[in-house]
Amino acid sequence: MPNCRNLIVPLNNMDIFEHINAPIEELSDEITRKHNVSLFIKREDLNHPEIMGNKLRKLKYNILEAQKLKSPCILSFGGAYSNHILALSAAGRIYNIPTIGIIRGNELASKPLNPVLTKANENGMQLHFVTREEYKIKNSGHSIKKSHERFGDFYMLPEGGSNALAVKGSAEILDDLKNEYNVITCACGTGGTLAGIVLGAYQQHFSKTKILGFQVLNADDYIEKQVKSLLNNKVQNLINWSINTDYHFDGYAKKNSTLIQFMNWFKLTHNIDLDYIYTGKMMFGLYQLIQSSYFNQGDRLLAIHTGGTQTAKVLPQ
Repeated sequence: MPNCRNLIVPLNNMDIFEHINAPIEELSDEITRKHNVSLFIKREDLNHPEIMGNKLRKLKYNILEAQKLKSPCILSFGGAYSNHILALSAAGRIYNIPTIGIIRGNELASKPLNPVLTKANENGMQLHFVTREEYKIKNSGHSIKKSHERFGDFYMLPEGGSNALAVKGSAEILDDLKNEYNVITCACGTGGTLAGIVLGAYQQHFSKTKILGFQVLNADDYIEKQVKSLLNNKVQNLINWSINTDYHFDGYAKKNSTLIQFMNWFKLTHNIDLDYIYTGKMMFGLYQLIQSSYFNQGDRLLAIHTGGTQTAKVLPQ
């Protein structure tokens, strides 16, 4: 298999990271009107057609760091339907950065690639499949050493791209916001984006705003621990944040007819695409909470549309 030795990372044009457009739209329908709440959505899904949403934010400072370190390529990890892997591969193609994806499930190597991995491969990403047991220890010193022996030097991004630099980029989601929302919500897969929004709320002095994450995988308090590991105690304690674990629909990328029906209603009502991995679950949960009078009348709610529809378009419904 080719490796990254002696390759060059030519990052001369970072314009997509400097001019990010994510408009805010109001969502008015029979449910929001009945319960007297104002619901808005920040369209991070419109910031780029391929590296969209929170992935663009999370990759920004990591790619700049890879450039600073003169790293010959970027290596990261993901499952067979990873938004992060797809976005990273697109960034690699656009900026001519060699990328390697360590993919969970060595049995996948002997099967036709699914549409997500096919697109990642077409973008130029080297795909390396490992057993699920190997994947669990991917961050161990022994595993990283083996990767260096196989691929040479690389800049390593964790699963989902969630690290301190990703948190820094995700915090910028709130940069252009006014302090006028009672609640800001986002979907959570690895915790990096939620940690960034909590940090952004701290930086913008949104001390009275509640930050609410919707967990999309069935993993107890895994994401809460991840968020805490990415934030210092001062930020954690000064911002009101929590994670709702009631609307993961039995696990990551799991779905049922109830979720799909809601997504179809949302599309017909608001002409906005959702995906069933992340944003569909967040919006379903948010509407359930609105209907149960979880929020106060008159509250202003802002949902962050973190993208994902680029993956959803190549997945079976």
